Amino acid sequence: MTYNVIVIGSGPGGYIAAIRAAQLGMKVAIIEKYNALGGTCLNVGCIPSKALLDSSEHYHNAAHTFKEHGINLTGLKSDLGQMIKRKSDVVKQTSDGIAFLMKKNKIDVHHGMGSFKDKNTVIVTAADGKTTEITGEKIIIATGSKPSTLPFIKIDKKRVITSTEALELKEIPKHLIVIGGGVIGLELGSVYARLGSKVSVVEFMDSIIPTMDKTMGKELQKSLKKLGFEFYLSHKVTAVENKGKEVQVKAETPDGKTLELKGDYVLVSIGRRAYTDGLGLEKVGIPTDKAGRVEVDDHLRTNVPNIYAIGDVVRGAMLAHKAEEEGVYVAETIAGQKPHINYNLIPGVVYTWPEVAAVGYTEEQLKAQGRAYKSGSFPFKALGRARASMDIDGLVKVLADKQTDEILGVHMIGPRVADVIGEAVVAMEYRASAEDVARMSHAHPTYTEAFKEACLAATDNRALNM
Repeated sequence: MTYNVIVIGSGPGGYIAAIRAAQLGMKVAIIEKYNALGGTCLNVGCIPSKALLDSSEHYHNAAHTFKEHGINLTGLKSDLGQMIKRKSDVVKQTSDGIAFLMKKNKIDVHHGMGSFKDKNTVIVTAADGKTTEITGEKIIIATGSKPSTLPFIKIDKKRVITSTEALELKEIPKHLIVIGGGVIGLELGSVYARLGSKVSVVEFMDSIIPTMDKTMGKELQKSLKKLGFEFYLSHKVTAVENKGKEVQVKAETPDGKTLELKGDYVLVSIGRRAYTDGLGLEKVGIPTDKAGRVEVDDHLRTNVPNIYAIGDVVRGAMLAHKAEEEGVYVAETIAGQKPHINYNLIPGVVYTWPEVAAVGYTEEQLKAQGRAYKSGSFPFKALGRARASMDIDGLVKVLADKQTDEILGVHMIGPRVADVIGEAVVAMEYRASAEDVARMSHAHPTYTEAFKEACLAATDNRALNM
């Protein structure tokens, strides 16, 4: 069968690319290795982790803040099995929704492993070994990523686990050791810390969420310590050993000594790597870089002119919404349009509580550029809405050009900032100044007022409520 576009992978990048191509009048096929559509994000990433984060946050609030609100409970207990079941139900509903969209847009779905035969032909190998060949004028690689590990760590999926297994545990860990202080480790660590686990984070860098603005890492560390987290920063893991019902982790401390931690589970969350295994890139001569990512030009085209690649499998942040933007970009490029992506304005979010969200340049990046900038901050503890909801940890930091006042970066840690950051993205897409936002009316009382106040603070230190 011949198609205008074949998409390999049905994650957020792949399925969005397929839908947009179909909307533009193309005959489209999508290939998915697993039975369920949606890729990592929908099945073992973004969606299930948020479901468990919400469930565990409800439990934590019931146990720790309800009394302050005048709600008294007795006999409170968590039911991890029900939390996992609800998570699975949410995943199924979402995946079924993608299947519906494929039918609605008349996209052919082929289940099986997709691999190149040549630049226009893809072999689909089903689970039972049966193969089908399909041809396409254009092919989009959207195969995503999988968890990384270290050479000396054996992931046994029982005691030494990745994020995938952490979403399916049968018991609440007594002591969860998290290797890696990035987004995934902190989110899943939060789930179990709220349910009563002791959580120890071992991070090689000198800050958690090291790719974000340093202020965010410092503030989040303070909040997570209140939850019971222990942090071992600037520690290099040297050994992980499963001893049956106990796992032992050894790490080199900053002063060269050895730290030894013992827990019942170790979550390895040191990042993710591009997933191209079995794709047959060598048959079409497409190279990968040192990190295993598919090399593409500024239009997301590989060195083979009719083959594109998007999402986690190419350079840039491994974010579902980045993959979605790239999916639309490639579909519209194939259709002859001239789309655009500003990678600097793709927001990043950490769904801990408080949440962390950011867009644009960090203060460290602006200093490295030698760019003259000014900064304005506003703490949530000074915000009426935050006091009403008892969510007073965190702040909003706005970085603006010293001469023009154009907003260059916005960094937030606090309640619902995953949603509030959208306002900053809109402002920056239209190249707003800090004063522009400061002069816009924000409903009172809301969390978004913290953004306005931070912009006021960046504009000649004019914050009104501090």
